[in-house]
Amino acid sequence: MNLRQLEAFRATIRCGSITEAARMMHISQPSVSRLIADLEQSAGFPLFLRVGRGLTPTVEGRHFYEGVEGMFVGIDRLQDLAKSIRTSQGGTISIGAIQSIATIELPKAISRLYHENPDIEFVVQTRNTPAILDAVQMRQLDLGIVGREPDYAGVEVLFQTSVAYVCLMPEEHPLANEYGLVDLEEVAKTGTFVTFGASYPDSMMSIDPELSDTLRARSRLSVANMPLAGALVREASVLAIADPFSAEQAVRMGGVVFRPIKQKLTYFVAVVAARREELSREALKFVDLFGQQLQQRVDQVEKLSAELS
Repeated sequence: MNLRQLEAFRATIRCGSITEAARMMHISQPSVSRLIADLEQSAGFPLFLRVGRGLTPTVEGRHFYEGVEGMFVGIDRLQDLAKSIRTSQGGTISIGAIQSIATIELPKAISRLYHENPDIEFVVQTRNTPAILDAVQMRQLDLGIVGREPDYAGVEVLFQTSVAYVCLMPEEHPLANEYGLVDLEEVAKTGTFVTFGASYPDSMMSIDPELSDTLRARSRLSVANMPLAGALVREASVLAIADPFSAEQAVRMGGVVFRPIKQKLTYFVAVVAARREELSREALKFVDLFGQQLQQRVDQVEKLSAELS
């Protein structure tokens, strides 16, 4: 006994003939007859009486039909539910993002879905990477956009990319109009840098310890985030090692420029979730859109760096 046999039986009852049932099911009359015969064999009793050219349900057939119809009502409801889920444009997407991404890149990605799907609600928070990872693991956020070197324990990575750090400097700085890579070893001999908590971001693990010590020794400015560092570069005429996303924010504020650096210091960005299968279709669509957009931005930065070097 299978679903196709039950469909043929139900169609025959409803249509009153095998000919009409075949037309409804878009199959041949012999196929309907065979399905009903197989169902009768499986059920162990006749479902129809053959009267001339017509069919009349047997008493057993009528009782059996009640059960079959009840089953198909459940299937119809499941189909309606699936359609509702498939076509639904609603829901809330909660996102936690690091500051360097939250100001420019994130709004661009949200804008497209916001206009395409008027029933989607977005809840956006800015936090540091550890706080975002904790919130995602505890299901307080659907998605987290973090900036730390992998791996990211306790979450699933949906998208990941990396890009080189740059040197952010006042636009009147002597290095601003030069070409080539900025050598931090040379600049550190005379230049003053903004540091982060008297050190450098965890993701800059590849920085030479001696170079790091030199930069710290010459620094009288220590901040907690990249946007503030950019502001100090502009106002205090100092230098900073910045990710290109924060550097772009600073450039848009005016008074600063950035250039690629010789040392290979890598900035990582990832989109994480507790589990991919727990996300809505809209959230997964956002991840795809955001990932494509961010990768395009990374490619642009790398192309610019190659041209300047």
